[in-house]
Amino acid sequence: MEKFMDAIVKAEAGPGLELRRVPVPVPGPGEVLIKVRKTAICGTDVHIYNWDPWAVEHIKPPMTIGHEYVGEIAQLGDGVTGLHVGQRVSGEGHITCHHCRNCHNGNIQWCKDTKSVGVDRDGAFAEFVCIPQENVIIIDESLPEDVVAFFDAFGNATHTALMFPLIGEDVLITGAGPIGIIAAARGAKRVIGVELNKTAVRDAKSNARRNRIENIEFYAGDASRFITEMAAAGEKVDVIMMDPPRAGSTEEFLTAVCKMAPPKVVYVSCNPATLARDVKILTAGGFTVQAVQPVDMFPRCGHVESVCLLTRP
Repeated sequence: MEKFMDAIVKAEAGPGLELRRVPVPVPGPGEVLIKVRKTAICGTDVHIYNWDPWAVEHIKPPMTIGHEYVGEIAQLGDGVTGLHVGQRVSGEGHITCHHCRNCHNGNIQWCKDTKSVGVDRDGAFAEFVCIPQENVIIIDESLPEDVVAFFDAFGNATHTALMFPLIGEDVLITGAGPIGIIAAARGAKRVIGVELNKTAVRDAKSNARRNRIENIEFYAGDASRFITEMAAAGEKVDVIMMDPPRAGSTEEFLTAVCKMAPPKVVYVSCNPATLARDVKILTAGGFTVQAVQPVDMFPRCGHVESVCLLTRP
């Protein structure tokens, strides 16, 4: 008898999501069924909810969304070895074809037919999710589920904060996420976070206190205006870390950055096209690109995340 579960589904083209009863997936040969315990909301999920141009291009409803989660193995498909029911796991969200030339050569990150969980196939905002065995990631029981649920995003934040030396630097960062807190904890002299969302600022202050980070401060406000006012007052920082949405930054903000003229700018991007557009403005303003480092394991994806370091004399 077919079993059913609750799932958050992009049911049709247009804004919004629906809570639906859908069939529990049945693991085929080499697949693992995972009972989801906790999930995290990614920016990708917000794009799907809003049904913006990226979602219109990539999502084919109906689709269960979500790709950041932690759970336990509920069932093993035929041929699965090295795993057991009840084991605590998460999953790599990019599923490759195993048939193309790159896959056969061991370069799965270049697979041209990569499918993303929660984007190209049903995802983890459900009671169960099914993925291939090779995508299963075993999670140590000592790690808090609240943290493991967003390891994907947290890993990118950690790589970003530690990618370039920040020891002894005054840092201004757009946003109130973990990048600034990690930078403050790992040697930055002072970190200033600027975020429009007052709730996010409140949560960031709470996170800093919880982690006993005292060299970071957060402000609720428009980052462009904040930087312009700092520059007008003669205030300086050593590094500006900017993390704009997929649509990229604004000309107003980039002009403000050029006006303040910090020695370094670290640009965190999830869209190569808007990164290239914005970098043109920054280089015209006197900055030079020193390095671009992808932090997404699958750089063929159109939404590859990367970190760009720009400097000026």
